[in-house]
Amino acid sequence: MFRRLCLGLAFLLIFTSAAHAEMVSIGRAKAKMRSGPDEKSPIKWELGAGYPLKVVGRQGNWLKVTDYESDSGWVYKKQVGKTPHMIVTEKKAILRNGPGEKQRVVGDANRGVVLRTIKHKKGWVQVKHETGLTGWIRRDDLWGW
Repeated sequence: MFRRLCLGLAFLLIFTSAAHAEMVSIGRAKAKMRSGPDEKSPIKWELGAGYPLKVVGRQGNWLKVTDYESDSGWVYKKQVGKTPHMIVTEKKAILRNGPGEKQRVVGDANRGVVLRTIKHKKGWVQVKHETGLTGWIRRDDLWGW
């Protein structure tokens, strides 16, 4: 009985931490993702404003992060913020004027486009592009929060 309780508790802790992974987004116009947690480490990528990242580790003022393609690296903590953003993961995502396949199309976004998250509703996400275009995209076509 005690063993089952411990296993159940362990499963719950693992599931809860996976379900609530910490997400951040680039809070500046540009930020560098480095191969290690210091300024001397080589730059792997330069990331634009809003780019969403999942935090998978920490060391001092550095965050170890992964992106939607499972690329990993380190970013300085002061370069990120908590404003929710998403990135398009499909070749092309359709923006609609409401949450649903029958809603009018207002635009589209290609793979890799970063969008500000406004709200979630039943498998859809209302997003805003930096140009001001706002619409709803299927959640399955996006990565982030």
